[in-house]
Amino acid sequence: MNKKLIRFDWAVKKLLRNKANFGVLEGFLSELLFDDIRIEKILESEGNQETEDDKFNRVDILTQNSKNELIVVEIQNTYEIDFFHRMAYGASKALTENLLLGQAYSEIKKVISINIVYFDLGQGYDYVYKGSTNFFGLHQNDTLTLSEKQKTAFFKDKVSDIFPEFYIIKVNKFNDIAKDNLDEWIYFLKNSEVKDEFKAKGLKQAGEVLDFMRLPQDDQFSYNRYLDYLHYKASEIFSLKSEAEDSVRIDERQKIQTEIVEKLILKGFENPIIADLTGLTTDKIEEIRNNLAKK
Repeated sequence: MNKKLIRFDWAVKKLLRNKANFGVLEGFLSELLFDDIRIEKILESEGNQETEDDKFNRVDILTQNSKNELIVVEIQNTYEIDFFHRMAYGASKALTENLLLGQAYSEIKKVISINIVYFDLGQGYDYVYKGSTNFFGLHQNDTLTLSEKQKTAFFKDKVSDIFPEFYIIKVNKFNDIAKDNLDEWIYFLKNSEVKDEFKAKGLKQAGEVLDFMRLPQDDQFSYNRYLDYLHYKASEIFSLKSEAEDSVRIDERQKIQTEIVEKLILKGFENPIIADLTGLTTDKIEEIRNNLAKK
């Protein structure tokens, strides 16, 4: 039987920072980046901190791989209109905070920003996006490349290898049909489940490490509290959305009523007759009459 597992976002916050469990995160990163990723260490990031106002909406983890690259994994559960801006900020912050005082700019580490979002970010039909920096000639339409000397000095092949690289996984856009190893991981991210036939790197270990029944009792309590919070947050967002839609409907209805009253006023009807026709009070009709006179 396919086994229900702990959500990846909670696991990143609690379990996957343990060196013994690096294989899970390494497997995910290897499938996404089409590379054999080995995590050297977990670096300090906001997601490491336990604070009173920690509301679980965002989870992040900063790792350094065997190539001396920085990999930021950020998970966002609820909608943020400026999330693109936060991606840019997070990558820049990781880049600058890991350049030591006095180091040459050539020592800047490559930053790979991986963003797992559980809402529809931007407009697009795909569920996995990649962004990188390239420079194109405005007149010759050529691509700016590194010189041979720069390639040797920096151990880079392309200009884009120097600049931050971004990945976005829009989990809720995935249709649950796993066509390759990366899809198997996204299926897990969406459903917290690993099917028996899945072969992607790290998923077998995830099936063992993230088994809820293997958690200590305190962690089981913490995880259930986390799920309760996510349900609460989802209900809160639904309520706010419903209230906003109701407000729009009320505004539209009032606008229509006002237009009807204005037409009746222009046709010469008196306030009591308009009140009888529309159900509005004579005071409200008088207010509309006064506003109409000012136009």
